[in-house]
Amino acid sequence: MARRPRLDMAGFHHIVNRGVERKNVFKCNDDKNKFLEILCKACKLHKVDIHTYCLMDNHYHLLIELSLENLSQFMRQVNSNYAIYFNKKYKRIGHLWQGRYKSWYILNDDYLYSLFKYIEYNPVDAKITNTIGEYPFTLLGTIINTNLNIIPCAINSKLKNELDDIKEYLSVKFSKKELETLQAEQKKIILNKENRIIQEKNRTLQEHFTDTQDLPQRNKDIITAIEDGYKQSEIAKYLKISPAMISKVFRDVR
Repeated sequence: MARRPRLDMAGFHHIVNRGVERKNVFKCNDDKNKFLEILCKACKLHKVDIHTYCLMDNHYHLLIELSLENLSQFMRQVNSNYAIYFNKKYKRIGHLWQGRYKSWYILNDDYLYSLFKYIEYNPVDAKITNTIGEYPFTLLGTIINTNLNIIPCAINSKLKNELDDIKEYLSVKFSKKELETLQAEQKKIILNKENRIIQEKNRTLQEHFTDTQDLPQRNKDIITAIEDGYKQSEIAKYLKISPAMISKVFRDVR
């Protein structure tokens, strides 16, 4: 199977990396603190902001924002420097990480904010904590726990700076439906064409609405087209209805 195209473009990226054979890459809190130290040094050098993160024992999640086209260089510095530290400390040799890291480019705010919740709920889903914000190795955990310092590379975090506005949203447990929506976003193919990030569509708008026979079916097809990456304005123009109507359908179905 062909690899997904790697996008180094400026913007938001969700990064996941696991230990080889799913073995622990963090054996103690000191290891996690060292990783964050290495992370922040790389952020400073490559002009990267961290918007949230979660360090579990055998993997990590990062939600980052690039200002340059340098994802590969940034991640190479983070992963290789931490692997050197870990192998030296525990007197081991060989690969630390399970293949290359996974990354997804984030094109819309709904996807971005769902990732805040998804990443912060990792310790809850793993039954390490009962509620988000209790685990000390997520960004929310450091924000809520006044005894912990927020890492320097997260000073510009949208999660931190918008917490008062999204606190209620984060308090609602990450649902199965939200997970399915997030997984659908991850499967979308994002391409860089002439320095423009675009989402490759699965079907044309004509194909989306070929079988539309009544209003309920039309509304379902509208949602499917939105999920395929079409803008609400594009759908409104195609169907010759107002953008406000498309927005209403989207809100009602969600």
